Amino acid sequence: MVQKKQNLSDYDPNHIPKLKNAKVAVVVSEWNTEVTFALRDGAIDTLKKYGVAEDDIVLKYVPGSFELPIAAEMILLNNQEIEGVICLGCVIQGETRHFDFICDATSNGVMNVAINNATPVIFGVLTTNDMQQALDRSGGKHGNKGVEAAVACLKMIALDRSL
Repeated sequence: MVQKKQNLSDYDPNHIPKLKNAKVAVVVSEWNTEVTFALRDGAIDTLKKYGVAEDDIVLKYVPGSFELPIAAEMILLNNQEIEGVICLGCVIQGETRHFDFICDATSNGVMNVAINNATPVIFGVLTTNDMQQALDRSGGKHGNKGVEAAVACLKMIALDRSL
């Protein structure tokens, strides 16, 4: 019988590259800060754990998740040394379709920035039904999506460097 993983942020540390001289931007939504700041802390701790110097982490804030793609684009246009961008946010389902529009625009925007710049731009945005699900995925029983986003960024930078 297949068992479902509870903590999605468990990784084999032997399969995470340690990167020297990697410059990474972390962009954090200021909406739902109880969640997004926990994602931020998980991402930054993970980047540092795997070799990214604190001085090589560019930390920026935006009002909400909708602004993450344009912030990522602005960072890449203004800092040619950035090798990856981690976008962190949290959108919680409400009573209207606003949730659907924000989630769709944000995910497509992040992907477009990555493709247009041939640079890893990581989608670390929680899209949950309620606050408890968000808390469970930002350091709770299901791990921390910020950690997962940082690991994805490190792996993609390593892939880019290897090509």
